[in-house]
Amino acid sequence: MTRKECMSLRIGTRDSKLAMWQAEHVAGLIRAMPGAPPVRLVKIKTTGDLILNAPLSKVEGKGFFTKEIERALLDGTVDLAVHSLKDLETSMPDGLRLAAVLEREDPRDVLIGPQGSTVDALPAGATVGTSSLRRRALLTHWRPDLIIRDLRGNVPTRINKYVDGEYDALILAAAGVNRLGLEQHIAEYLPPEKMCPAVSQGAVAVQIRVGDDRTSEWLAPLDHGDTRFATSAERALLRRLEGGCQVPVGGLATIDASTLTLFATVCSLDGSAIVAGSQAGSVERCDEIGRNLAETLLERGGAGILQAIRRQAEFGSARQD
Repeated sequence: MTRKECMSLRIGTRDSKLAMWQAEHVAGLIRAMPGAPPVRLVKIKTTGDLILNAPLSKVEGKGFFTKEIERALLDGTVDLAVHSLKDLETSMPDGLRLAAVLEREDPRDVLIGPQGSTVDALPAGATVGTSSLRRRALLTHWRPDLIIRDLRGNVPTRINKYVDGEYDALILAAAGVNRLGLEQHIAEYLPPEKMCPAVSQGAVAVQIRVGDDRTSEWLAPLDHGDTRFATSAERALLRRLEGGCQVPVGGLATIDASTLTLFATVCSLDGSAIVAGSQAGSVERCDEIGRNLAETLLERGGAGILQAIRRQAEFGSARQD
């Protein structure tokens, strides 16, 4: 047995059903490789898992679903961490890097509701559940006559709340619904031009320590080039906009041959103002495309929208103090 094969790999993950699906998927891909080491999952509770009584957009801090796992990675408790890439901060903590970005699932949002229903066909005053500021803002812009209520919990919990009649409809990420085999509840896949997805939505990321060449060897084959290019462009956009779960920013990159096209939106919290745009170029220029589109959106009015949102957040924090 070689040194590469003799040590097990410990995967850090949240213990939600979706997070476990993602971690098991990565574990299965590693186990399928010739000479693969033993792989085991280490479940880690995160801040986002523990705060269930308030929207995360109203909670101070960042990395709600990742920082405890990243801490375990840095202190050597685990060897790699599996995340939904959209949960990862756009700047890595010192000592960590992305070793692989797996091939993306459907990045769109979906409407959970009665079969045949659509956002356009929902009756005025229908109650729609979402936990996302981005979805709330874009849906308010699209259908200002709907009632939007906060919704927390994992994907099955949220869908059960709809089934139990607490909401008339929900908006969720297609990827999570599909991965958990709950697609029978999907009524409509929402067009990105109206409901621009969260940056990196649908992509699974594997994070490791810088310099851990042994673990990197097992993960390199899992890296999907087009998904890496697309999400790099989206994350560069978000980094320049200084966005996160507290800011309603959407971004989606698509690739045709060697051309990458990035579409993005910035929306005010009340849905009254929205700025959208796109930019295209070669995939090798993915980061540059993301930064340039961000600058364009800021110049077109995005800067004013984001400044107003941040002032509102600062006022809210001061009032609570």
